[in-house]
Amino acid sequence: MDLFYFYQFIISAVLSILLINFLFNLYLFRNIQHYKDKDDILLNQPLVSILIPARNEEKNIERCLKSILKQDYRNTEIIVLNDNSTDRTGEIVKKLAEKDSRIRLVSGKPLPQGWLGKNFACFQLSRYAKGDYLIFTDADTYHFNSSVKSSLACLIENKIDAACPFPRQIMVSLSERMAIPFINFAILLFMPLALIKKSKNPLFCTGVGQYFIFKREAYFGMGGHAAVKGKILEDVHISKKTKEAGFKYMIFDGSTTLTCRMYKNFHEVWKGYSRFMFSAFDYNFISMAIVLTLVTIFLFMPFLFLPLGIFIYNWSSSIMVLIILQVSIISTIRLCISLRFKENPLNLLLHPLSMIFIVLVSMNSFIQSKLGSGISWKGRTYQAQSSSNDLDFFEEDVEEFKFKNH
Repeated sequence: MDLFYFYQFIISAVLSILLINFLFNLYLFRNIQHYKDKDDILLNQPLVSILIPARNEEKNIERCLKSILKQDYRNTEIIVLNDNSTDRTGEIVKKLAEKDSRIRLVSGKPLPQGWLGKNFACFQLSRYAKGDYLIFTDADTYHFNSSVKSSLACLIENKIDAACPFPRQIMVSLSERMAIPFINFAILLFMPLALIKKSKNPLFCTGVGQYFIFKREAYFGMGGHAAVKGKILEDVHISKKTKEAGFKYMIFDGSTTLTCRMYKNFHEVWKGYSRFMFSAFDYNFISMAIVLTLVTIFLFMPFLFLPLGIFIYNWSSSIMVLIILQVSIISTIRLCISLRFKENPLNLLLHPLSMIFIVLVSMNSFIQSKLGSGISWKGRTYQAQSSSNDLDFFEEDVEEFKFKNH
C-alpha cells in the first residue's frame, strides 16, 4: 500500500472517530436554560452569593452588575472585590451599591507571594460569602435574567455539587473570530463529556473561569481557590480539585443565558492566549511540542494538502477523496459549533489561520514563560511553575477556611 495513501487513511479514520465523539458531546452539552422553569426544586429559595473579582474593570463592571440586578431569582447577595484597581472600578461599584443593598463592595488586600491575582481575589470573596451556593463570575460577563435561576436549578436537578456553564463568546474583530472559537472546538472535539460527570479521574475535567457555581460545602470542602493559588489556568485546575475531593462536577452550555467578550483586538487576543497556552501543558515543552505536532497533522495539513492536490500534484482520486473527507469533517464540526453558539458561520473559513495562530501563540507563551520576564496580565507579572514545584496548596489556608465556615 502506498505510504502517503496509508497516511491519509489513518488521518481520515482518526478524524471520523473524533467526529463521533464531537456529535455525542454536542448532545450531552445540555443548555442550562432547559432548567429555568424548574420552580418545584427552588421552593426554598436558598441564598446565592454572586462573587465578582474586579481589577481595572471600569469599562465592564457597571454593565455586568446591572444585568445581575435584573435576575428573576431574588435571594442573592452580590459581592465585588476591588482588586487594587487604578481606575474608576471602585467608584462605579460604590455608586451602584448605594442604590441597591444587594451589592457590597470590598477592597482587596495586597497580593501575597505564591498567589495569582484572580485566585487571591476569589479566595477573599469566598470569605465574605454567606450563601448556600457560591457563583464566581467575571466582570466582563453579561447575564440574562434567568442565569442564576437556571444554573442553580441545573445543579440541583442533576444532583451535582459544582458546575461550569460556558458563556457565549462575543467576537467582533477578525482576530477574535480567528482565535476564540478554538476553545469550544477543542473541548467538544477531544474531551469525552460523559466521563466528566461519571469518571472520578480528574484528567476528564475542564472549565471556563468566567462562571462557576458551587454548593458551599463543595467549594470549601475541596479547598477553594487556595487549592489553585499559583495556577494560571485556575478554572481547569479547580474543576479537577473538585473531582479529586470526591464531589460531582459537570460542564454545561450557558450560551443562551450568559455572554462574555474576552478580548477586543489582536493585541489583547495575543497577550491573553500567551498568558495561558504554555500552562495548559503544565509548562512541559515536550508535551506542548507533541500536541502541537498532532494538531498540525490532523487539523491543519488537510487544508494544505487540498489545494496542493488540486493545483500542483497529480495525486490519485482515492487520495483526494480522503483529503476532501478530512476537510469536510473539520468544516462540519466548525459549522456545527458556529450554529450551536450563534457564531458567524463564516468563522469556519478562518480555521487554517486559527491553527497557525494556536501554534505561534503557544510558542510565544513558552518563550515568555521560560526565556522572558514571565507572563504579564493586568499589570502583574507571574513566573511559570509546573505542578511538580508549584506550592499551590497551603494547609494553613484550608484550616482558615474550616475555622470560618464550620
